[in-house]
Amino acid sequence: MAGTEPYENALGAIPGAHPYPRTSRYHDAEIGVHRQADGTEVRYTKRRLLPPLDQQETQDHTVGSGERPDLLAQHYFGDPAQWWRIADANPVLDPRELTDEAGRIIALPEAGRGHRGV
Repeated sequence: MAGTEPYENALGAIPGAHPYPRTSRYHDAEIGVHRQADGTEVRYTKRRLLPPLDQQETQDHTVGSGERPDLLAQHYFGDPAQWWRIADANPVLDPRELTDEAGRIIALPEAGRGHRGV
């Protein structure tokens, strides 16, 4: 379409615009701008630090056979895309580790805490 600006350019024209939806784990992350030698600006998401595990209010959940992080997020938060909240509450590098073993006890953040629902 002639005359239509790319999405990224349109965001840059809106003061305070953020490229991530409110339910994204990156919504509160700061957006940085790197200026290249030719003057071109490149936007990037700055590093997102996790809150200390001992400061999160959580409840225990015993993993059942066939459970997955996205299914748990759907059950507890009403949105399978919120699986990252469960991963953040547990000291794992790979979210599949959360549910790969039935009987494992994992921490679930309280549904209302830190949730940026629409």
